[in-house]
Amino acid sequence: MTIPAGLLPEGLRDRLPPSAEAASRLMHRTIVAIGRHGYARVSPPLAEFEESLVGRLKAARAQDLLRMVDPVSQRMLALRPDMTAQVGRIAATRLSHAPRPLRLAYGGQVVKLRATQLRPERELAQVGAELIGRDTVAAAIEILNVALDALAAAGVTDVTIDLTLPDLVDTLASGALPLPASRADEVRELLDAKDAGALAAAGAEAYLPLLSACGPIDTALSKLRSLNGLEILDSRLLAIEQIAAAIGTRATLTLDPTERHGFEYQSWIGFSLFGEGLTGEIGRGGSYALMHDDGTEEPAIGFSLYLDPLVDIGLGTEPARRIFLALGHDAATAARLRSEGWTTIAALGEDDAPADCSHILETDGPRAF
Repeated sequence: MTIPAGLLPEGLRDRLPPSAEAASRLMHRTIVAIGRHGYARVSPPLAEFEESLVGRLKAARAQDLLRMVDPVSQRMLALRPDMTAQVGRIAATRLSHAPRPLRLAYGGQVVKLRATQLRPERELAQVGAELIGRDTVAAAIEILNVALDALAAAGVTDVTIDLTLPDLVDTLASGALPLPASRADEVRELLDAKDAGALAAAGAEAYLPLLSACGPIDTALSKLRSLNGLEILDSRLLAIEQIAAAIGTRATLTLDPTERHGFEYQSWIGFSLFGEGLTGEIGRGGSYALMHDDGTEEPAIGFSLYLDPLVDIGLGTEPARRIFLALGHDAATAARLRSEGWTTIAALGEDDAPADCSHILETDGPRAF
């Protein structure tokens, strides 16, 4: 069967003017904002050997690989579904000798095997930063402020940061609220699903109070501190309070201590980012352990932003000052106008018209239509 001209695979799309320009503009602005905090940009390849990518991706993301055979090496390649793992590889190998903390930034396209209902696109523009060698409270505060600066540069307003404690169940199960290892996964899933009835039926009533300890940061922290016998969380809650104090009014902070979906490899803290007028999360991040080839681990923390939803609501789009240059125009004047930020549209024939132009160049300068 012949594929109709212009038909693209499901989840892939062309970006046309002006959204293509907006996407490029947002990528540049966010990368520059991140770089001003000392994060040096790296640019990993679009594809790698499958075994290399799988080794650094958690199971959920490894299933997202679009694979192909490399005709040169005859080995399986995979398109990256996420750039964080590639930045981790660079930090653990080519930059293993670099002083820590190591600050790296990245931006580019990622391709997923399948789309989701919330995000039907399979090709996404991802930008982010990784702080390698630290996962302290100070590091978390820095990475959140960098993310907020990047979003501000992109024009996102009224940001909400939803904090989570990804290893909370593991911490409690090994101490204050003991659980056999075989049941910890089940309890994690039930907490993630906010299924109070199933938790009670599973004999995990002790974990039920955690379901109500979510919402605005002050309310959630107060509820967590009121739970008896959970002193093991005191240092964690103090860290959240310090983060909240440092962020202040820059963003609205909420806490969902049992959220695990999408935070499979984060350790003591994870976060999702939301913006006014945007559906669903526009970014996420958290602390994690970077695995080196010799089996050692290194603390790290970072975030990723997805720019396509921002472009889709019109962010990054700017009205261009387009000026029509008639035949015989002065080339030096046209060059000067371009250096001043004008977009020049030069006539190529007598019948060319100044379509989509706001001005025309006359002998005494630009004239508005």
